[in-house]
Amino acid sequence: MLPLLAITVVGILIGIWLAFASNTADFEDSRSVRIPPGSSFEDAVDSLAAAGILGSRGSFATFATLTGWRRQVKPGHYLIESGMSNWAMLDKIRKGLQDPIRITIPPGTRPSVVGAVLARDLGIDADAFVDAVHDPALAAELETDTLHLFGRMRANTFDIYWTTDAATAIKRIHGWYDRFWTDGRQAKADALGLTPDEAVTMASIVEWEAQHADERPTIAGVYLNRLLGRTSAGTMRLQADPTVQYALMQMDGGRMRRLLTRDYNTPHPYNTYLIEGLPPGPINNPSDASIDAVLDAEEHEFLYFVANGTGGHTFTRTLGEHMSAAREWSAFISQQTRIAAQRRDSLHCDSLQRAQTPVAQ
Repeated sequence: MLPLLAITVVGILIGIWLAFASNTADFEDSRSVRIPPGSSFEDAVDSLAAAGILGSRGSFATFATLTGWRRQVKPGHYLIESGMSNWAMLDKIRKGLQDPIRITIPPGTRPSVVGAVLARDLGIDADAFVDAVHDPALAAELETDTLHLFGRMRANTFDIYWTTDAATAIKRIHGWYDRFWTDGRQAKADALGLTPDEAVTMASIVEWEAQHADERPTIAGVYLNRLLGRTSAGTMRLQADPTVQYALMQMDGGRMRRLLTRDYNTPHPYNTYLIEGLPPGPINNPSDASIDAVLDAEEHEFLYFVANGTGGHTFTRTLGEHMSAAREWSAFISQQTRIAAQRRDSLHCDSLQRAQTPVAQ
């Protein structure tokens, strides 16, 4: 009896050790592992080992076999704390108790850029995201349309599970967009006579126009003056350069570039030099700050603005003042072009002189 009892006790102790003793490598705090969908138990062990998490592959595999949990591995992103036991690690993975991944959606971008972010951080197919954000059925489910859905992809930092698909990610981000629209913000939009979608569309223009954050409310005020006729000049076309940029990018798939005079006559439904009022939808996903800049826009008499050479703008009330400021900007650009040309010529002359100077023997 004693040998059998001893064997039983030893077996129990080994079982306790397998289950509850620490089986992580020597690291501090925690490490993360991503177990892809379709992974076998062996694949999951490989992932844990590659992440430098497991202290002993053998004890981990043995415990999984004894408990039958090796057939219950769930895909996902898991944080494994230093000192966790086989039981704790396997119990977390078999139950699919994922830890979300923190992602940051950049503002003022296009669907392809956000798709690339989600592909990098969540493993979502970038093209699948672009397709989903243009899916009429998904847009209708979220009570909007494909012209406005991407503008609702709120630029912020969020926690999302790694195995989330494109449509679910869009729904999650859209939920945070809904939370942005508090009663206070809705009231401000109502006071301006704008719907939330119209405010976002205006904010997307401000997003691309403002290089200095402190100018956002001023620029928003200019566009609201034109749109709503808040000055003695009455309503005007928005004549917003970012909408021309957007039109060109939509037509040729290219990047932003310096606008040419002919570009302003480009026929396109988003070109606010040619259409009345707001474009059909936002031209990007604006930041919270740009939306708030529209809702809290400065009240002033400015109707025009032009770059001033410092990244900011000169704001004016009349067309005459605007043309004067525009001439100053044009003169500045000409001056900078001349200076750049002189520097290139100087560098070229220096290079020629060095090339013609005999080398001392």
